[in-house]
Amino acid sequence: MQIGVISDVHGNIVALDAVLSDMPEVDELVCAGDVVGYNPWPGECVDRIREAEVPTVEGNHDRAVVTGRYPGFNDMAAAGVEYAREHLTDEQIEWLSELPTERTLFDGRVKVVHGHPDDPDHYTRPSEYSPDLLSDEDVLIMGHTHVQHHEIYDEGIVLNPGSVGQPRDRDHRAAYSVVDPDARAVEERRVEYDTDAVVKEVVDAGLPQQIGFRLTQGR
Repeated sequence: MQIGVISDVHGNIVALDAVLSDMPEVDELVCAGDVVGYNPWPGECVDRIREAEVPTVEGNHDRAVVTGRYPGFNDMAAAGVEYAREHLTDEQIEWLSELPTERTLFDGRVKVVHGHPDDPDHYTRPSEYSPDLLSDEDVLIMGHTHVQHHEIYDEGIVLNPGSVGQPRDRDHRAAYSVVDPDARAVEERRVEYDTDAVVKEVVDAGLPQQIGFRLTQGR
């Protein structure tokens, strides 16, 4: 069984389309949250994920767009949330509002969360990975850190596919992963896309220039 795994699209349709074009044939595609935020295509990204019926969990930016509350967000993050709230339709916001904080798929074999199984807003960094994160599932999928990493234990697999739309692991390329629970295997993949085009659109949209600049740096 091949499962494509994406996370942290963050309104970057250019990166999302590059990932979807690059992805090999899989049995299912899942998303670990934060479809919106930062970049200037929140509606296009919501529609792409929604129309493909991708099982998706709620990220903290998704929730911030729905609620209008985002304490602790820096200026860049707040600007992306405000932009999304201004440009999303009521139907798109309703879809975000219905996202659960956790999904268990494939007869309990795969669990998808955004930050941590016990706290959706916790940044579970690679140094914190351990088999203790697993419960009954074979694969635990997390997002939120924008850092691509995985570990394979006797108890199962813990993985973060990295970020499609805003990587922060010093690699500017869009990130995703393919996991095979039966073979206990994970393939981490990266895709080049036109970051310069995104930088231009960020500026043209009136969003903070730093949002675009960091895309070229992978941070």
